[in-house]
Amino acid sequence: MPLGAFKAALMGTAGVSAEADVVLLSTQTASSSASLTFSSDITSTYGEYIFKFYNLNPADDAVSFTFQVNVVGEDGYNDVAITSVQFQAYHEDGTSGADASSLGLRDNSLDNEASYQILKDEIGNDAHAQASGEMHLFNPASTTYVKHFFSRIVGYNGSDNVEDGFTAGYLNEGGAVDDVQFKMSAGNFDGKIQMWGVK
Repeated sequence: MPLGAFKAALMGTAGVSAEADVVLLSTQTASSSASLTFSSDITSTYGEYIFKFYNLNPADDAVSFTFQVNVVGEDGYNDVAITSVQFQAYHEDGTSGADASSLGLRDNSLDNEASYQILKDEIGNDAHAQASGEMHLFNPASTTYVKHFFSRIVGYNGSDNVEDGFTAGYLNEGGAVDDVQFKMSAGNFDGKIQMWGVK
C-alpha cells in the first residue's frame, strides 16, 4: 500500500487515496472551555470536512457533546434546522453475556429543529473518562443543497459503560455554512478537536 493511502486509511477517510487529498486546517484545544468554534477555513475549497475529537472530558457528569452551525452572515447558532437519527451500542462495565450489551435507537434525534445536535450523550467526568471520535460534514459551502453529516463517537459514560454512538442527518439550509461550534450540554470541558479538509 502506498504511504499516502496508508496515512489516509489511518485517518478513517474512506475513498481517499492520496496524502495531499486530506489537509489539516485547524487544531483547537479545550482547557476548561465552554465551547470550541471553527469559524474560518470552511469554504468551497473542500467538499468534505472531517472533525476529529480527542479525549473530550466534561467538568459535569453525564452530559452530552453537541454541535450547531451558522450560515454566512448569521450568528447565535439558532437558525439552522437539523433532521437526524441516532443509535448506539453499549456494554455494561463488569458484566458479560447477552444481557450485558445492547444496540438501539437513542432519543436524541431532531425533527427539523434549530437545536444543538447531540453527538454523544451521558459522557462521564471521572479523571479517566472521555469520549473520542469524528464527524464528517459534506459540502457546507453549497448554496443549493442541504448539508449532510454523520458522526461516530465512543465514550465512557456516567454509569461506567462503554458506548459507541452513531449519528447522521442533514442541515436543512440552502445557504453556505461557514461556522461550526462544539460544546457540552452543560459546563465546560477539556479535549482537542482537529478540522481536516478533503478535496
